[in-house]
Amino acid sequence: MIFERVVFEVSPSKLRKTQAFYGDRFGFELAEQEEDSFTIRAGATLLTFKAAVAGEQPFYHFAMNVPENKFTEVKSWAASKVALIEEEGDNEVFFTSWNAHSVYFEDPAGNIVEFIARHNLASAIDHAFTARDVMSVSEIGIVAEETLSLVSKLNAAGLPNWREASEEFTPVGDEQGLLIVVRNEREWFFSNRTQARFYPVEVTVAGVGRFSFSGVFPASAGLK
Repeated sequence: MIFERVVFEVSPSKLRKTQAFYGDRFGFELAEQEEDSFTIRAGATLLTFKAAVAGEQPFYHFAMNVPENKFTEVKSWAASKVALIEEEGDNEVFFTSWNAHSVYFEDPAGNIVEFIARHNLASAIDHAFTARDVMSVSEIGIVAEETLSLVSKLNAAGLPNWREASEEFTPVGDEQGLLIVVRNEREWFFSNRTQARFYPVEVTVAGVGRFSFSGVFPASAGLK
C-alpha cells in the first residue's frame, strides 16, 4: 500500500531545525510550509511535521524506501550528512527474512529514521542517488498498549498483516507501506535503546482512506 500523506508532530522548538535538516542538509523538496508546519516530498509520500502542544517532545520511528540496488551509495550519502546509529559495532543491518538492507539515524526532532533497500521490489535506478530517488515513506511505527486489538481494527479496515501477528511487533500492509504496530515501551531497533512511546499520527493510504491514531494513550489505539 502507498502512504500518500503522513503527519507527525514535533516539538515547536525543533520545527525549523527539523525543516532545515531535511530540506537544506538532505535536499528533500519542500512541498508546503505554514506557520506551524512544513511538508517535504518523499517520493510518493507527502511527509508533514506539525508543531505539537508546547512542552511535548514527540518522536517516531519511520522508514523510507530507497532503490534496491543503491544501498551502499545511500549509506555513504547519509553518513556524509548525519551520524549513523550503531549497535554492537555495526551501522547497517541485513534482514534475511525481509531480504532488505537498512541504515538508521536520528533527526533533530528525535525521530529514528531508516533508509531501507528492499531487494524484492523492482526499484533499481542507473544514476547517482539523490533525495529525489527516495520512493516513499514505507514504515510507520504505531505504538499501542493492546496491540492485537489495534491490528484487528486495521484488518477490519482492509489492511492485511504482512507477517504473523504478535503482541510485540506486527507489520500491517505490504513492502511499499507498513504500519509497524508495537507494544508500548518496546525498545526500537537501532535506536540507541529508545523505548517506543505513543504520539499522534495521521496516515492517508492510497485507495483506502485516512487513518488517525489520536487521543490520550493508551486509549488512543483507535481509527477515524
